[in-house]
Amino acid sequence: MSAAAERIVAAALGWLGTPYRHQGARKGVGCDCLGLVRGVWREVYGAETEAPGPYAADWAETGEGDPLMAAARRHCREKGQRPVAAGDLLLFRIRPRLPARHCGIAVAPDRFLHAYQGHAVVSSPLDPHWRRRLCGTFSFPDLRG
Repeated sequence: MSAAAERIVAAALGWLGTPYRHQGARKGVGCDCLGLVRGVWREVYGAETEAPGPYAADWAETGEGDPLMAAARRHCREKGQRPVAAGDLLLFRIRPRLPARHCGIAVAPDRFLHAYQGHAVVSSPLDPHWRRRLCGTFSFPDLRG
């Protein structure tokens, strides 16, 4: 595991139990799935690369394009068909042919952390339910000296 992946996993594990809060990104206070990724990014890299701006709960169904996928491609390295590894950013399509609208961070090849409505940040198995929705796997950037 790379140094970046080790730091990503360690930081993500610190968010376990953080309550779900739409558009939140504060460890222990509240976050949604994107807020978890944003908060871990801040812990590992310092500042966020971009702010997502306000978004509605149904943004993927009503918006244009695939903004979550586009942002992941701007800031991380797409892995293509390579296996999931600890420290990877995972994107999911909840419905076929719609944009990615859920994300999480792999903590092992078969487990990931994520936040979703009605739950806190939890660790879930990357089981067939989630694997068939997986639409993007990315490596976070390397750490700078």
